[in-house]
Amino acid sequence: MYLYNSATHKKEEFKTHTPGRVEMYTCGPTVYHFAHIGNLRSYIMEDVLEKYLRFAGYDVNRVMNITDVGHLSSDADTGEDKMLKGAKRENKTVMDIAKFYTDAFFDDCRKLNIKTPDVVQPATGCIDEYIKIISKLVDTGYAYLAGGNVYFDSSKLERYYIFNDHDEEDLAVGVREGVEEDSNKRNKNDFVLWFTKSKFEDQALKWDSPWGVGYPGWHIECSGISMKYNGEYLDLHCGGVDNAFPHHTNEIAQSESYLGHPWCPHWFHVHHLNDPAGKMSKSKGEFLTVSLLEEKGYDPLAYRWFCLQSHYRKTLVFSWENLDNAAAAYTKLLNRIAALKPEGDVDTAVFDEYREKFLQQVGNDLNTSMAVTAVFDALKAKTNDATKLAIIGEFDKVLSMSLLEKAAALREKAAQAVQSGGGDYVITGEGDPEIDAKVLARYEAKKARNFAEADRIRDELKAQGIEVTDVKGGASWKRI
Repeated sequence: MYLYNSATHKKEEFKTHTPGRVEMYTCGPTVYHFAHIGNLRSYIMEDVLEKYLRFAGYDVNRVMNITDVGHLSSDADTGEDKMLKGAKRENKTVMDIAKFYTDAFFDDCRKLNIKTPDVVQPATGCIDEYIKIISKLVDTGYAYLAGGNVYFDSSKLERYYIFNDHDEEDLAVGVREGVEEDSNKRNKNDFVLWFTKSKFEDQALKWDSPWGVGYPGWHIECSGISMKYNGEYLDLHCGGVDNAFPHHTNEIAQSESYLGHPWCPHWFHVHHLNDPAGKMSKSKGEFLTVSLLEEKGYDPLAYRWFCLQSHYRKTLVFSWENLDNAAAAYTKLLNRIAALKPEGDVDTAVFDEYREKFLQQVGNDLNTSMAVTAVFDALKAKTNDATKLAIIGEFDKVLSMSLLEKAAALREKAAQAVQSGGGDYVITGEGDPEIDAKVLARYEAKKARNFAEADRIRDELKAQGIEVTDVKGGASWKRI
């Protein structure tokens, strides 16, 4: 497999520390509010990546943190703690907020067919790990105490910036433009490893430490959690592109200074989902969540399909029109699959040929648009329906669009309508499930006002010698 590596700025062959095994870490949510669909784009693409690696034969150990402490409203260690902000907003405890929004996040993931990682660890559960790492960083001179807090000393590094290039003079004393100055810092890019009661004294969660009662900074949690569950050598670190700096930059700094050797060679960053006005966020415009999509009548998997049609390293623009187009395409695909007969033997030679082609295409920097194309290629393959269904089912191990399950439900719905003679739409004909499914697909397309698709199905049936007549409450068909 070849993946673009954000750390080297090029596409390169993906290799692991232990052959055949992938130690994978993905930055999880800060659970102070619902995840918006821009956040969830990253998790969808990371899910596809994990499933592709398993599909390709790797043994994957995927770890994810849940940030329930330490993430301030500014990534530069200033402002209010996001968890405390959420608790104040809803007049609840921080832990109540954390549980509610953690559950909500995984409920959204379930609706989007996102697999739960092998390990999910709340940040509050690894305080001892953070203290161990910070203590060594202090002892070895990579960290210092100032104003009651513990800071990482970025000037000790030969190279601080990993994902973007800056001059060394940028490490001079000061702070990023537009950010409130922290006078305790020796250098511009120093960051907090541990806060004590000397700052943010209304912080709800605090622990004893060698430096006083306080709480960890945001960046230390991912290093501590990954080292605990992935070991000292991480193969693949994932996250949204907005995490690259400073969060992932700081993770590398503290982890490699602690370990004394390279930590993670490969970094996978998913680009933004924008609305037409710019980057999507919780603070502007309509708060777009999975629940809102459902309220507006969309299957959440239509949004997953929308994401899969674009490459993860391209900014994706969301609009309701774009989502409508994706939903219509997904419905059309399901109807085409439903028209296949699940009968006969699978041609293993054809199956293996298409599987290998899929491996090669999608393995080129997780090219999900080619994966989508591969499904349509399978539908057009010169083979029987049983083989087509087997190929599509194999591809869906990576895509996770519930293609066979939803198509089977459509097929069953058509069969029941014919058998019972009841329901909202009754099809009468000569008892051919394939033709019944196509007639039903034509009806569903017309109901969705996708008249182009309805006409296409009508013409396809006509070419097969099938005449369809619309009648009250349904349709009848006959061979001519």
